[in-house]
Amino acid sequence: MINFLKKHSKKLVCVILIIAAVFAAFAVYASVYYRADEEKIAEYSAGCEVKIRETGKYFLVGDENAKRGFVFYPGGKVDPQAYVPLAIALAREGIFTVIVKMPFNLAVLGVNSANRVIRKYSSVEKWFVGGHSLGGSMAASYAKGHDHKVAGVILLGAYSTANLTGTKLSVFTAYGSEDGVLNMKKYEKNIKNLPNGYSSLVIDGGNHAGFGMYGEQKGDGEAKITAEAQIAIVAEMIDGFTRK
Repeated sequence: MINFLKKHSKKLVCVILIIAAVFAAFAVYASVYYRADEEKIAEYSAGCEVKIRETGKYFLVGDENAKRGFVFYPGGKVDPQAYVPLAIALAREGIFTVIVKMPFNLAVLGVNSANRVIRKYSSVEKWFVGGHSLGGSMAASYAKGHDHKVAGVILLGAYSTANLTGTKLSVFTAYGSEDGVLNMKKYEKNIKNLPNGYSSLVIDGGNHAGFGMYGEQKGDGEAKITAEAQIAIVAEMIDGFTRK
């Protein structure tokens, strides 16, 4: 063993340095993310009658004994707190919403997070999964293999790379007319992955960041409506979709 280490010491050092560099680069990458606009969220939720709780893993918004539940996966590198206003709007419609705190704010590292939520809050009769941007895509991937647990998928500024056509899932998809982040070529290409009868909405004047409250997003178009207006529109549509 000692001889082996002596013989290959230079190679081992190189490998260790490469691994360390990769971890360091990832740490830097993960440390930069879109932070919630806490002042704006506080204004939105002022006097709010909706029950809001934060744990180490989730933001829990609304009545956990509601008949409908929504497990929400945040957009890539977006502070999950940014989606509390949307969750409040949904809770007002009777939808218990659980915003998952993803590892390093990347839903790709927590695709199966909905399992624990659905198991823990078993009094909810009808569950939906979905999310924003990368979060929506990862929620769709989760739903493909768990259509016995969830009734449908909600995609906000997102598309499904998972083929959902062979499932009984219902799907609702929405994006803003001014969205500059969503890759429309990929969106159109992946429409074929949605089951027949899916619902879609283009929010006139909305953009990519308008589903949450975290300020402007790089590459996004300029919204012609407020985030409050965009949230109200999509919440109303989700309410109707989840009642079917």
